[in-house]
Amino acid sequence: MNTALEHHDLQTQRLGGDALPYAVLRPERVERGLPFLLFLHGGGGSRDFLGQMRPLIEKCWADGALPPAVVVTPSVERSFYMNYRDGSRCYEDAIVSDLLPTVRSAYATADDRASTAICGISMGGMGGLRLAFKHPEVFGTVAALEPGIEPVLAYADIETHDRFYRDDALYEQIFGSPVDEEYWAANNPATIAQRDPLRLRETAILIECGDEDSFNLHRGADFLHRILWDNAVRHDYHSILGADHLGRTLGPRFVAALQFVGRSLDPPPPDDSLVGFHRVIGGMKRRAGL
Repeated sequence: MNTALEHHDLQTQRLGGDALPYAVLRPERVERGLPFLLFLHGGGGSRDFLGQMRPLIEKCWADGALPPAVVVTPSVERSFYMNYRDGSRCYEDAIVSDLLPTVRSAYATADDRASTAICGISMGGMGGLRLAFKHPEVFGTVAALEPGIEPVLAYADIETHDRFYRDDALYEQIFGSPVDEEYWAANNPATIAQRDPLRLRETAILIECGDEDSFNLHRGADFLHRILWDNAVRHDYHSILGADHLGRTLGPRFVAALQFVGRSLDPPPPDDSLVGFHRVIGGMKRRAGL
């Protein structure tokens, strides 16, 4: 498949007068109704992340692991993909209310939630979870690699080893100074899930992290997994043995994440080999009164 990589700047009133830069990777010949994949960079990244990951995405397309799609990466600085508490910069609104409609119109993508997915890493994993959990009517799938989330439901409970890498000035610029604890909770993926798990029952969710993550992000990933498990929210969770925040494991982990997205966007047919097995197990459950 021949592909094209484009760079654009979206004019928006939501970023204090600044434009929102973004990159688009797409099949060279765009067909109507392609899925939309929001591909989110980590802290310190930019839309250039999409160009860096282009060979891996193209390989997934070539292998059939990911259906052809319009893939978009916005540059959001170190914003956590959030609306700032003081309203000065509203990245969440710029993405959901401005960027998505603009790209959908320009490339005639599908506009239903089942055809709209997010994949992100680190800060992008955090932002992907936040966007998907706050807007389940928009995003049907989220794959979060090593998301930068803390293993708590309340800001006051964050321990030092789960925030030692945070820039406090930036944190307070986003969440308020002092931090508005209710605003923090309203934007914390685990708290969102705990407060209203029913909103996530139709969302395909993948969370993964290396169990030797240098920023201790495996603690937040495992905590969110347990919140979802305890609230009967189905999801995939992978703790990658021996993996760190960077290193040679990331390539295969991204492939696995994109395969998850691909299965969600283009679900495989039911496994007919299990029909007999399910019939037997169903009989056992009925006899047990289940």
